Amino acid sequence: MISFFIFLVLFSFVSGGEENAQSFNDRASLLMFVSKVTSDPGNVLESWNNSSRVHFCNWTGITCNENHDSVLELDLSGASLRGTISPAVSKLSRLTVLDLSRNFFEGGIPKEIGYLSELRQLSLSSNLLRGRIPFELGFLRGLQYLDMGSNKFEGDIPLGLFCNGSSSLEYLDISNNSISGNIPLNEECEAKELRFLLVWSNQLTGRIPRALSNSTKLKWLDFESNFFEGELPFEIVKNLSKLQVLYMSYNHFSGTLERFFLGLTNSPHLQELELAGNRLSGKIPDIIGNLSKSLIQLHLDENQISGGIPPYISSLLNLTLLNLSSNFLNETIPKELCQMEKLERLYIANNLLSGEIPLCFGNVSKLGLLDLSKNQLLSSIPDTFSSLSQLRRLLLHNNRLLGTIPTSLAQCVNLEILDLSHNQISGLIPTEFARLSTLKLYLNISYNHLNGPLPSELSKMNMVIAMDLSSNNFSGEIPSQLGSCIALEHLNLSSNALEGHLPSSIGKLPFLETFDVSYNKLSGKIPESFTSSSTLKQLNFSFNNFSGNISFTSLQMNSFLGNPGLCSSLISEMPICKNNRKKQLIRLPILLTILAIVTLIMLSMTPVVFKSKSKRKFSKIFSRKSVYDEDENNERKEQNYPKISHQELMEATEGFNSSSLIGSGRFGKVYKGVLKDNTKIAVKVISYVKMEQIVSSFNKECEVLKNIRHRNLIRIITICSRPDFKALVLPLMQNGSLEDHLYPCDGVIRVNLVQLVRILSDVAEGLAYLHHYAPIKVAHCDLKPSNILLDDDMHAVLSDFGIARLVKDQQVERFPMAGNDSPIVSSNDGLLCGSIGYIAPEYGMGTRASSQGDVYSFGVLLLEIVTRKRPTDMFCYENSNLHDWLKACYPQKLEPIIKQTILNYPLVANNATSGNANILHDMVLDLIELGLICTQPNPSTRPTMLDVAHEMATWKEYLSC
Repeated sequence: MISFFIFLVLFSFVSGGEENAQSFNDRASLLMFVSKVTSDPGNVLESWNNSSRVHFCNWTGITCNENHDSVLELDLSGASLRGTISPAVSKLSRLTVLDLSRNFFEGGIPKEIGYLSELRQLSLSSNLLRGRIPFELGFLRGLQYLDMGSNKFEGDIPLGLFCNGSSSLEYLDISNNSISGNIPLNEECEAKELRFLLVWSNQLTGRIPRALSNSTKLKWLDFESNFFEGELPFEIVKNLSKLQVLYMSYNHFSGTLERFFLGLTNSPHLQELELAGNRLSGKIPDIIGNLSKSLIQLHLDENQISGGIPPYISSLLNLTLLNLSSNFLNETIPKELCQMEKLERLYIANNLLSGEIPLCFGNVSKLGLLDLSKNQLLSSIPDTFSSLSQLRRLLLHNNRLLGTIPTSLAQCVNLEILDLSHNQISGLIPTEFARLSTLKLYLNISYNHLNGPLPSELSKMNMVIAMDLSSNNFSGEIPSQLGSCIALEHLNLSSNALEGHLPSSIGKLPFLETFDVSYNKLSGKIPESFTSSSTLKQLNFSFNNFSGNISFTSLQMNSFLGNPGLCSSLISEMPICKNNRKKQLIRLPILLTILAIVTLIMLSMTPVVFKSKSKRKFSKIFSRKSVYDEDENNERKEQNYPKISHQELMEATEGFNSSSLIGSGRFGKVYKGVLKDNTKIAVKVISYVKMEQIVSSFNKECEVLKNIRHRNLIRIITICSRPDFKALVLPLMQNGSLEDHLYPCDGVIRVNLVQLVRILSDVAEGLAYLHHYAPIKVAHCDLKPSNILLDDDMHAVLSDFGIARLVKDQQVERFPMAGNDSPIVSSNDGLLCGSIGYIAPEYGMGTRASSQGDVYSFGVLLLEIVTRKRPTDMFCYENSNLHDWLKACYPQKLEPIIKQTILNYPLVANNATSGNANILHDMVLDLIELGLICTQPNPSTRPTMLDVAHEMATWKEYLSC
């Protein structure tokens, strides 16, 4: 293989004799490098494969000098490349930038890279590289940027990275590896230019080197999740006047806070401070109020801090997140916390706080999460919580709260999680509260003194995934309406005084996994719906009065204890059922006689009834048919489109030349062109070979586009249709598709998170129009990045309606319950309802397309943008899908993903986000949560596109401020 490439280079060198020795050397090195690399068809290496015809300076990812004889930059980031990194790159002697990040390279780092004396930037992050970091990298004295994060490196940090006689290094990221030992920085090895040092999630030990105090330009320090020890480094931070972010959580730091906080008062730009999960002790000093007024996040949780919460903390007026959980804090909650008007998340759980919950919390209007759980609070739940319109999570469990559940909680319309368990709350469940239909994730009111019947209005909570009402004094029957809580996966009604029969509707819940009604007074037979459920994994019917034969094959006796009336031949230790056949034989003649009498009566009445009903039925059918025919005829009338001939399209696209080709799909190709009046157009030409197969698709797209008008939907200019040629003429979108910006050929992402939110908002608006407001309601059915086009101002329009489903004379609503008809009345037989990775799971079970399928696809798009992982990649590398992977990480393991998302995209120069990493953090978290909700397996629990569009518009408006 090597000899082949050398021959190829020699041949090209001889035939193109204008190239000098440097050019020859660089070309040979690149070809040696690519010989160790593989990629998907049509990937960025396509130009490399045409090496004999294309000058290497024109290969994708290559930047040369002005003379086009030397490679200065090799950037193949995010190109999905596989293989190993060839030592041949070290022959690119004038290389200044080497970026191979976000690929799938394996093996080690070639030590020869250390001999690239001109190298300024080296990025190998987010690969599968392993082994030790070569000490030869310490020879790179001019290196300014070094990123090797998110690999599998081990061993020590080479001394030369910090101590090589040069202080040029500004950015160093070795995070998320398995690197051990100390940070090798001493007083003799200064790193005065260092601005970013990220070593989180490794196995580093020892103390933070004091010599780091000489790096006075430091802005970002991240030591999180290692084994560092000793006191917090006061001597270091007192000199870091430019410090903005300091992460030191989950190490073995000890000591008190006062001296360290005193040093941090010299950092007026500090925005985020994380000290969680250490061994810090003592009180929170009053000097905390003197920390930077720019501080927006403060984490002191999981330490050994005692005493009260100092009122002076309220001086941090810009704080949006405060976490003091899992300490030994006592006394009462100071009312001064209510003065922090920008507070969005407050965690003070798992402490020893006592007294009342301050009523003034209702004045903190932006509060979205309040966690006061696992304390000793003794009061009623304040009515003032009803003022918190942004409240999503309210956690008050494991306290000593008294009183009743306030009806005012029903006004918290954005509430997703409510946990009031393990308190002393009494009374009934208020009907108004039971109607809280917006509750999405979790309701827990267990271990209280609640009584009375379970209100049937609980069925309004049809988006709740888990509901725990156990260990109270509820009585009466279980309302059958609970079967309408279609999203339920976990339901616990144990340890109450419930009686009567068990509703079969609960056993029919399509996603129910665990169900517990033990320790009640229920009677009768256990419904067959529980036996036949394919999702139930854990059930407990113990200590009731159930009777009859049961046929569960996967349960043991401990699920049925204390029910002497139960019998079974399938469960050991349970009595075998007696034979009732004799009684049935006695009753059978009586039943047959009754059935014969009823049949004779019905037959005597049938002719009159059938004649009357059938007449009305056929009358309605003929009436509907005539109306539909009339609508269909009207739709066939030609619109007043401009006439553009086939010849004009040929001239506009230079005969549909390959140089005009801008895209291709399974059914044809798209060409750019310019008409005689200088109108720039895109011509979607249907493949003649597949013409007969997809003529309905072409007609469908024409039908959709001629009946809808919206700023976020592609506008049709005209149609050109002949027996041998069919094409749609559309406006040319100068900025291509979202696909082009998420996965650019050169690997350089130029679109930032704010722009992406605006694009997502545009897409959501377009889909909401299709589902709810268009004259002909439409489910798009093929939402993906390549079908989202961007105009000159980066406004998004939705395109490609070739497999859209039309809806006539009815709304596209939430996915129907079992037994109802789908609102979609048309389909394209033989065409897949979408693209792999974006297709809603219910389509795989034969369900017809619906608007909720579009919601699912939009959710996948959200998660794809956040993770920069194609949904199809998950099948290959994670054996999962994006939803399951992120759900498994939610919420505790999301921080690395959120950090990586922010790093993946260019920094945002925007008034709303400039200098405020917390806003980007919260925005990404919200996008993940919205994506998870949109991609729930149960279609009926997904929001509508109206809800999604509202959520995206809120962020879009906020970011435009």
